[in-house]
This record gives sequence, C-alpha cells and structure tokens, in this order.
Amino acid sequence: MGQHVDKDRFSEAEFARFGERLVAQLAELRELLARPGFGAGPATVGAELEMFLITPDGRPFPRNREVRAVAADGRFVLELGRFNLEVNLTPLPIAGRPFSALARELRETMDLVDAAAATQGGQAVAIGILPSLSEFDFTYGALSDESRYRALSRGMRRLRSEPFRVRIEGVEKLELEVEGVILESANTSWQVHLRTAPADFARVYNAAQLATGPVLAVSGNSPCFLGRRLWEETRIALFEETADDRDVERHGRRDRRVAFGSGWVSGIEEMFAACVRDYEPMVPMISEELPVAEGEAPALAELRLHQGTVWQWNRPVYDPVDGGHVRVEMRALPAGPTPADMAANTAFLLGLTAAMSTEPVEEFPFAAAYRNFYRAAIHGLDAPLAWPGLVGEVPAARLALDLLPVARAGLSRVGVEPAEADWALGMIRQRVLLRRTGAIWQRETLGRLGGDPAARARMVTRYRELALTGEPVHTWPI
Repeated sequence: MGQHVDKDRFSEAEFARFGERLVAQLAELRELLARPGFGAGPATVGAELEMFLITPDGRPFPRNREVRAVAADGRFVLELGRFNLEVNLTPLPIAGRPFSALARELRETMDLVDAAAATQGGQAVAIGILPSLSEFDFTYGALSDESRYRALSRGMRRLRSEPFRVRIEGVEKLELEVEGVILESANTSWQVHLRTAPADFARVYNAAQLATGPVLAVSGNSPCFLGRRLWEETRIALFEETADDRDVERHGRRDRRVAFGSGWVSGIEEMFAACVRDYEPMVPMISEELPVAEGEAPALAELRLHQGTVWQWNRPVYDPVDGGHVRVEMRALPAGPTPADMAANTAFLLGLTAAMSTEPVEEFPFAAAYRNFYRAAIHGLDAPLAWPGLVGEVPAARLALDLLPVARAGLSRVGVEPAEADWALGMIRQRVLLRRTGAIWQRETLGRLGGDPAARARMVTRYRELALTGEPVHTWPI
C-alpha cells in the first residue's frame, strides 16, 4: 500500500470502475510477461524495516509525522499506527557483500530516525511487537494521519460486517474484540525483496515458501502481546486475525487476506489472477492513464494497489521501474533485534531459497511446508519440522544447523562472497547453539523483571540499550 492515495471515501461506481481496471490490467500483465526479455537483469535484494517510536521509559510514542518531518529523508514513510515508521532501503545486487551493506544502511537509517525522534522527546526501536503496548493504545486516534490508512480502515469496514475477534492460544490465551484495523499497527516486520526473472518466479517463490519455516523458527522476536505470553512469533497470528475480512458472508473463501497460501504455485500471472478473483477491492483509487513511452513498462497502478492490500507472507510484486520487473516479497520475518541479526536472517532465508530453487520442491507435500510455517511461529527453536529427504520430523534447532551448509551453498551459487556468507550464517549458528533468539531473550528477561506493565516497559528500555550496541542478540546478557 505504498502508492499514493489522496482520498479516503469512494462511491460504488468507483469500486465498479476499479474492478474493470483490474481485469484490463491483468491482460496487460499477461502480455508483458510474454514479452521476450521482460524483467531480465541481475538478481537484486531490497528491504523494508518497520519500527516503533517509544518514549524514554519504553512506552509507545505516537508522533511519526513529526519525526519523519524532522528526518527529511525520502526513505522514511508513515506506517499504519502513529507510533510506527518504515524505512525503505536501497536495492543492491545480491552478489558480493549484500548483507554487510544492508546492515550498514540499517544502522545509518535507524540512527537518523533515533536522532529525529529525540528532537520530539522520543526514541526508536526495532522489535516485532512492542511489549509495552496496552489496550488503550489502539484507539481510532492512533491511526496515522494519512488518506491511505483512513481509506484502508473504511475499506475493511465496508467488507466486514462483524467486529474483529482476535483469539490466540499460546503459553497463555488472548481473546479480544475490536472494530477496526488499528491492531495491525502492533506488528512490525523486516520485509525482504528478491528480484527474479519471470521465467524463474514459480520455482524461486516455492523455494521461499519452503525456506520460510525454518528461518522463522530461528528469528522469533514477538513472544507476547498485551501482557500475555503467546507464540514465539505472535505477530504471525495477530496480523492474520486483525486483517481477516472473512465475515459471515466470506467464510467459504479458503485463505484469509493475510495467509501462507494453500498450494505450490505455477507462475506469477496465476497469483495476480487469484488475487483479483478471490479478494474484493478495499481502496479503489483510480489513477490517470498515461501513455507508455517506448522501452518503459506500464504502471498497472490499480493492480499493484490491489495486490498491496492482500498480505500473503510471501507475495508477488510487479514494479514498472527499470523497464519493469518482478520480485518475491518475503514478509514473515520480524523487525529486530539489531541490524546484524536482520542481515543474518536475510542471508539464511535467501541462501536457502537459492539452494532449494534448484530442487523439485513441488514434490514435497505443501501441507508439510504449511505446518512448518505455523509450528515455527508457535514453538520457535523447539518446533517439530519436516524437510525434503528427512524421514519424520526433527526439532527446528537441529534442522537449522543441518541447513546452514545448504544455505551457504545457495549463497555461493548467487555470487555472495564466502567471508560474507560465513559472517552472516555464523550468527545464526551461534544463536541456535546458545538458544538465544530475540523471543527467548524477551521471555527470560520478563521472567526476571515480572509481567506487570512497568516491568514490560523496563524490558523495552533494556532491549533498546543492548540493541544500540549493535551486538547480535545471541550475545545479550539477561
């Protein structure tokens, strides 16, 4: 939903016109994908980081517009909640030393946000779910002052006649009911974009689907919400529940609006077509149709906007930049704890994806990949996971150690320098051996401090102190 939306109320005629545009642009995309040479170019990696703004005592700080204005940097955009801010990093070739470069730009941009927030009396922190959030932080006034988010909120209410009922069963149980989409602002993520040739899209996408489970198991950073201990990566359950438009009229649809998927895919065109077929528009912003110059790719603005309101954990992206190209957007990893940790998570994910994209992934039962994903989110390092070639299931920690050489081979295949791969994957190895993910650190620290709101806020300030050192989470003391 990063595209420009300058209004938040739409007529039924606009919804109908938007639907017509989607059908027409699907046909344009089909022709584009069939064009010889379309999307050719080196594989690149890009990323987006969502952050929380907090007060010095660790509580939410709803001043994102003011902080962005002070930062005055085009890489920063407002997110759904007024205590959220997003950074869009510079795309770069995957060959060479991409993870060191990502970590450097992360440190630079996080420092810029932190300095801008300080002028307003706040700070910034990268964490999957902010433990100090309370029920009182999710009012309508907490929604960012942006037309696109007001339009999104109204669009969801148009589709869903019932309140949102959130039920998450983990170590403890959470049940609550809300009227709008503001609870989505409790989730912040680290989203990785991998540019790939259209002809390779299906096998790369399917490989990413398989890889996401074990990588998520070693990356958990959201173990609690509203004072309850839930999943190792509670963000997965919370986002799926809070953006589910399937009310009583839509229960027959297989997938939620946020979903892992229901089968291996055969191509990017199929995925865009399913998005148009299965999901009703939420923000029918009609763009001005401009002529396309020779050598340029069509904007397909309506199709891209609609796709941006269907949040698959791994989803296809079409971008008209550089003559047009396609990407796999990998959305399942949490924000934080440090730039080094996020670089390591990215290396493990992209290495496994590259390695498995040369294998017949589709022969592995999709149901097993599906179970892997949710078990990893629930149980983290202790999740029982399956993998091609294994008989039965093994704990995620053991599987991750076994898969590190596979990921390293995948990184070598796409041109990552050996020392770079060793640096990034070495952090994953130590994290697993020491059993110290961000989620485990948070749980153990809260166990020492207590579970009351003041203790949760103290934990946030300690988390930030350690994150500012830049040292990866496996080195953090309790």
